[in-house]
Amino acid sequence: MPIYEYRCRACDKEFEIIVFGSDDEVTCPECKGGDVERLMSACGFKSGGNFTPSKGSSGCASCSSTNCSGCH
Repeated sequence: MPIYEYRCRACDKEFEIIVFGSDDEVTCPECKGGDVERLMSACGFKSGGNFTPSKGSSGCASCSSTNCSGCH
């Protein structure tokens, strides 16, 4: 079950929610409004003790494709 990040267009609140199905209606936990947009998330994973940014993730200024020790 994926966790998605959203921003409410009515109150500008950003929040995360687990989405169980593609037809689930997402509402803002702050104002209960339904006018929300899904945000693009940067993520990474840790494998064998090394942090690896996922494709599409820019990481940070000190990260390179093989070394993230400056920030992680």
